Amino acid sequence: MSHETSTAPEQATRTEIPATHPAPVIAVSGLSKRYDSGFEALKRIDLEIQRGEIFALLGPNGAGKTTLISIICGLVNASAGSVLIDGHDNVSDYRAARAKIGLVPQELTSDAFENVWNTVRFSRGLFGRKPDKAHIEQVLKALSLWDKRKNKLITLSGGMKRRVLIAKALAHEPEILFLDEPTAGVDVELRRDMWEVVRELRSSGVTIILTTHYIEEAEEMADRIGVINRGEIVLVREKAALMRQLGSKQLTLQLQKPLASVPPALARYPLSLADDGNVLVYTYDSHDTDSGDRVAISTLLNEIEAAGIRFKDLHTKQSSLEEIFVNLVRERQ
Repeated sequence: MSHETSTAPEQATRTEIPATHPAPVIAVSGLSKRYDSGFEALKRIDLEIQRGEIFALLGPNGAGKTTLISIICGLVNASAGSVLIDGHDNVSDYRAARAKIGLVPQELTSDAFENVWNTVRFSRGLFGRKPDKAHIEQVLKALSLWDKRKNKLITLSGGMKRRVLIAKALAHEPEILFLDEPTAGVDVELRRDMWEVVRELRSSGVTIILTTHYIEEAEEMADRIGVINRGEIVLVREKAALMRQLGSKQLTLQLQKPLASVPPALARYPLSLADDGNVLVYTYDSHDTDSGDRVAISTLLNEIEAAGIRFKDLHTKQSSLEEIFVNLVRERQ
């Protein structure tokens, strides 16, 4: 009896422990920004960024992207709402919150006649961090800037200046990195090099938040995507889920003979003709499972053949993130 009574409380203790979820590294709640002119740049933004993810914030010009980042980083005051940076309020506990963040702005504002090493070293000191030559060296080598460390900023190419911006932001070893249009004005080859740098940072545990006009940048790198338009968050979704749920697929058939119109027997399908009737296009949602897609397409192809239509080639295409983004913004105009 004594044995039973002693074990029952232990079992109850083990089974009643609630499951825990990691707290977001950034928590934005009810954030609004209204300027003296009356313009409302942000409208009650709620947003959570998870530790270690790459989060892309997309939106047209004037949507509120830079305003949102500036408030989170403590550069602009909000009209209402709150921001927690790894549990630190970015107003009442500004220094602790800001020390967690590295910000890569669009433009380099450092002394053009200072060299790369001193520029990056100085940025570390701004956050009260002790000198650490080994860390500065590591950052410069990771960004392919080591050979340029003695060069004055004015002598660097646009791509190298962009790397210096990132090095400055990483100088104080932040856990969160904001990239505001990180590859604007950078050629395609260097852009891909920058993507690789971002991936390496994420693999080292740094949380990355980027704004971009380059849709392929978000499509290439992001784990999750947020769309902002007219100061409001339109949606936040995992990239794969966004493309699966909001995208569409097309099956394109190159016909052996052109059609004047879609036969009545196929009227129940969303079919259209292109290229003067030489191409038959079937557009369908990608909500369905892949197996469901295969069944539907198989049935369609059988009915096309039964209607006496012959084709010489076919291929499928899924909506790009750019098409999804444009449609989302257009719907909310």
